[in-house]
Amino acid sequence: MSYDPAGTSLQLRSLVTEGGELQVSLASVANPVPGADEVVVRVEASPINPSDLGLLLAAADMSTATSSGGVLKASIPAPFMKAMAPRVGQSLPVGNEGAGTVVAAGANAQALLGRKVAILGGAMYAQYRMVGAADCLVLPDDATAADGASCFVNPLTALGMVETMKREGHTALVHTAAASNLGQMLQKICLKDGVKLVNIVRSAEQEAILRGIGAAWVCNSSEPDFAAKLTDALAETGATLAFDATGGGRLAGQILTAMEAAINRTSTTYNRYGSTVHKQVYIYGGLDVRPTEFNRGFGMAWGIGGWLLTPVLAKIGPAAAAGLRARVVAELKTTFASHYTAEISLAEVLDLAAVAQYNARATGKKYLIVPQKA
Repeated sequence: MSYDPAGTSLQLRSLVTEGGELQVSLASVANPVPGADEVVVRVEASPINPSDLGLLLAAADMSTATSSGGVLKASIPAPFMKAMAPRVGQSLPVGNEGAGTVVAAGANAQALLGRKVAILGGAMYAQYRMVGAADCLVLPDDATAADGASCFVNPLTALGMVETMKREGHTALVHTAAASNLGQMLQKICLKDGVKLVNIVRSAEQEAILRGIGAAWVCNSSEPDFAAKLTDALAETGATLAFDATGGGRLAGQILTAMEAAINRTSTTYNRYGSTVHKQVYIYGGLDVRPTEFNRGFGMAWGIGGWLLTPVLAKIGPAAAAGLRARVVAELKTTFASHYTAEISLAEVLDLAAVAQYNARATGKKYLIVPQKA
């Protein structure tokens, strides 16, 4: 298929109306014409990450969703409209990352023409995407677009967690929702780098997935002895840093409490303020939309905070970030391989049955958008 710079193509858009309605639709947009240092990529694969759903579906109540005439609509509860105010009336493109083939290139970017590349540039739920040549990550010759579609958000997040551990002086990690694509990557990194990792899952099936790739410490939060097993695992590993994908509920507090209990197993003196070892939980996701709850049974040396990939990459600097990206490319089909539940077209993103599946945010269930699919 040749690229027509004078033609049009499809792009997925998300709109929040002043009346509190979400509208997701396909827009016909003019094909981009690259400047001297730019390229046009035919997008062939783009994942639906949890971070994409926030923009795609806003804060809509999807139980009210309807889909007809190529438009997906749903009501946004009034309490959430205040947070939506900055985007009201704006038809926004969606999709953090993806991969495809360079089909047009400016004068200074001809070397990329025909190459398979990955991009972290936003607006990836589209048939074509124009980006700066310097923003392209060239994929190995034997890699497909599906191989490279998820090579930014999950891989760099997992690597960023280990980097944060090292820079903040911790020696082991805890991760929740650990059987996800990201969680499996993190486990493989830790095995390769000799880092002890405590995985928290919600089912025996998820535990089996992690055990199958070599995980030594897996705790099932649905089991009655979860707290005891978690404390045992923390005592064995010495983990004092956790990354929580769930966000809501009691899990973050349970982790801090178990960390304190594990530390106190070897304490020889009593301190009414608890141990002096700092315990940290970073919340980086919102799979559980309930308020975050915790009982302060873990002393005074603790912290709960937010964690995002982009500020971490900025903090470690361009050279270190480039090193992480190089590792992703080198281990694309091993450590950082992604697995997808299904592939859907741009039009199928608007299908109610598909929405119910990809918006379930089930651990280990990841959907791939194939914009060129009819």
